[in-house]
Amino acid sequence: MSELAVAALLAGVILLAGTISVEAGISVALIELAAGVAVGNAFDVGVPEWLSFVGGFAGIVLTFLAGAEVDVPQFRREWRASLLLGGASFAAPFALVGLFAYYGLGWNREQAEIAGIALSTTSLAVVYAVLVETGLNQTLIGKRVMSATFVTDLGTAVALSILFVTPSIWVVPFAGVTVLFVLGLPRAAPWFFRRYGNRVIEPEIKLVFAALFLLMWLGDRAHSHAVLPAFILGLVLSSHYAAHRKEQERLRVVAFAFLTPFFFLKGGMNVSAPALWSNLGLLGLLFLAKMTPKLAAVYPLARRSCAPHAGFTTLLMSTGLTFGTISSLYGLQAGIIDETQFSLLVAVVVLSAIVPTVIAQRFLQPDAAAERTHDEAVPAAPAPARPAHTTEEATA
Repeated sequence: MSELAVAALLAGVILLAGTISVEAGISVALIELAAGVAVGNAFDVGVPEWLSFVGGFAGIVLTFLAGAEVDVPQFRREWRASLLLGGASFAAPFALVGLFAYYGLGWNREQAEIAGIALSTTSLAVVYAVLVETGLNQTLIGKRVMSATFVTDLGTAVALSILFVTPSIWVVPFAGVTVLFVLGLPRAAPWFFRRYGNRVIEPEIKLVFAALFLLMWLGDRAHSHAVLPAFILGLVLSSHYAAHRKEQERLRVVAFAFLTPFFFLKGGMNVSAPALWSNLGLLGLLFLAKMTPKLAAVYPLARRSCAPHAGFTTLLMSTGLTFGTISSLYGLQAGIIDETQFSLLVAVVVLSAIVPTVIAQRFLQPDAAAERTHDEAVPAAPAPARPAHTTEEATA
């Protein structure tokens, strides 16, 4: 199938996924993930190079946008709760999955470590997409979830770097440019946006894209990844975007209209149905090994810091995609895991993006308008306690 034929096929799938999402009331990211699995196995297309490139960039843009949504003053007030929630979300599945893969499945130490890292993640991309689509990104509960999610992914990135990645000399310019952007862009952005902004050619978006592409290139040369620098860059620009919502909305439109569908489709297309069909038992065990410690470790802490939405928070923090796929792909390319192990890990990652999110949206999703009204009426506190007014009342 030619590249144009693949592009046309995926464009039609993206359109169909959007209409299904509206009719079903489920995040379009989940529909696109499932569609990616179906397309990747029904058509002999693989993952074209252009899709890998666009999908990879889309993941970085989503991470940047997630960082830009974080309420920094609120994060400073509640950093202990975020560290506890995010740290438990990473450590519990990392330990249990690694031990299960090593002792239960007979994988060697490095393979077990890759499995633990890949299945310890929480997907910033999925969490952010769901919160934006539901309007919860502007609520206190949404900001708390994103802050904790960042901590989880930080733990995953650090674990992968310490255990496997051997940085090259390029880590010096990578770190230097990251620091330069983090310190310089918040100071330069107001002047740049004031001088060149509000034009149809969108120089503001081009500035962000140029910075992210440079970070991606330097990260690749340094045998690292630009996900965390992108999040931190969005974080330091969050106060600017809070005062200039139109700029953020235009960037979000570009991302959600064109980039992010390819990111989620690519994630689904990495799943090999034949490899999974012959290993359904292992798939189920690995899925349980990821979900059980996530739920057990996060829920008690969420009861204290995210009441009355502990169930919703726990399920969203049990998702995985970006770092889970990155870690699995690293293990495959480095020859640590084989294709069957890779397919199993990626399938669990994709399932963990779909299953808990569908349950959270269908049964436990807070009402965004009610949450905004409450947030405006009651000053933010580290662990607010109020009567449940959603379908999560029975759970909380």
